[in-house]
Amino acid sequence: MLEVNNLQVRYGGIKALKGISFKVEKGQIVTLIGANGAGKSTTLRTIAGLVSPAGGTVVYEGEDITGKDAQKIVEKGISMVPEGRRVFPNLTVLENLKIGAYLRKDAAGILETADYVYEMFPRLKERSWQMAGTLSGGEQQMLAVGRALMARPKIMMMDEPSLGLAPLVVRDIFEIIKRVAQEGITVLLIEQNANAALRAADYGYVMETGLITLEGTGAELLDNPQVRDAYLGQARKKRKKPAELTDLSE
Repeated sequence: MLEVNNLQVRYGGIKALKGISFKVEKGQIVTLIGANGAGKSTTLRTIAGLVSPAGGTVVYEGEDITGKDAQKIVEKGISMVPEGRRVFPNLTVLENLKIGAYLRKDAAGILETADYVYEMFPRLKERSWQMAGTLSGGEQQMLAVGRALMARPKIMMMDEPSLGLAPLVVRDIFEIIKRVAQEGITVLLIEQNANAALRAADYGYVMETGLITLEGTGAELLDNPQVRDAYLGQARKKRKKPAELTDLSE
């Protein structure tokens, strides 16, 4: 559904992405994990049309969308839930949701999608006329996801959805991610909570300093000693690497 080929991004003299390639299959949850500065957010922002690449291509449903305007990319069915939620604090919950549908002209369809969002997040319906800035962190994250859903995306890209949230709320957020996928929306997820991300993901990629160094199913990466040691806070264990796991750093 989405294919990134040799994608390169530079910020001045700094190479943020050094030629990464990966695929996102339709209906899957795919995660990119890695430390701060690895290039994860830059990857999403480049796909979304917010950053211009220095090289490489982004192909969506067989069409090259590299460098296209962000609005056009949303129209094609790619929505983004930004890091830090970024709701509009002085607007109501409902007004924030309507902003997510700003490219749509079908008034009846917009109301139908809002009802769908309220069904998924009953707490948002209860607070529909409440100012978004007064919501809890978890509720704001629900609103950010709901706002992205208002565009009726085929792919939802999520940048650090658990950032700054309490552990119990994090669990709820990952249940939401799974439900979004069950609704038929493909998910491309960036997360520093590697354990939760890999448990939810069908497939994952490990990024280090602008490169993808490992890939495999979520289960394979969870079981990989390098990943366990570097990202899961567990001691390295001597065990055989799954045969299917591709080590790109060798």
